[in-house]
Amino acid sequence: MASSKSASQPLALELLMSDHRKVEALFVRYEREKEGEEETRRGIAQRICTELSAHAQLEEELFYPWLRENLDDMEMVEEAQVEHNTAKDLIAQIVGSGEIDDAYDARVKVLSEYIKHHVKEEEQEIFPEVRDKKDELDELGQEMAARKGEIAAQIGLEEEPGETQEARSRPRAGRGRTAARP
Repeated sequence: MASSKSASQPLALELLMSDHRKVEALFVRYEREKEGEEETRRGIAQRICTELSAHAQLEEELFYPWLRENLDDMEMVEEAQVEHNTAKDLIAQIVGSGEIDDAYDARVKVLSEYIKHHVKEEEQEIFPEVRDKKDELDELGQEMAARKGEIAAQIGLEEEPGETQEARSRPRAGRGRTAARP
């Protein structure tokens, strides 16, 4: 029986990578709409900012503390946290912008480049360091999936059409481990 790459990923990493792909697709959509309607661009940019805010909160509340307990190289985690703080500053500038002009587009572009760098470091440097802790990451992934739902409800993040069923069914695939975390 062949297994897909995502099926071999621990659930916590799979959830984070799914968020990464979703935001990457939104940045592509924004770039395609650069010459389009201002309200369309604003809507896409707002969605990017909301998705990134939820993702950052999830990582900071659950994933990064877990990394601090399970990773030898604290420098990578601290660098990721600093990158989050800088991304939050850009997000605040985008959300607070009244006019959609060249400066607005530039902020979205810089945020896109910054997030690409951040994602590359997480997926190529941090994730490989912990991937072998599959049982713990599957358990953490269950906790993260539940918390993501809470965060989404708090900030009014609604699933885009077509992703609700997939997003809800994916975390259940790794169920079966119900032991409490120490």
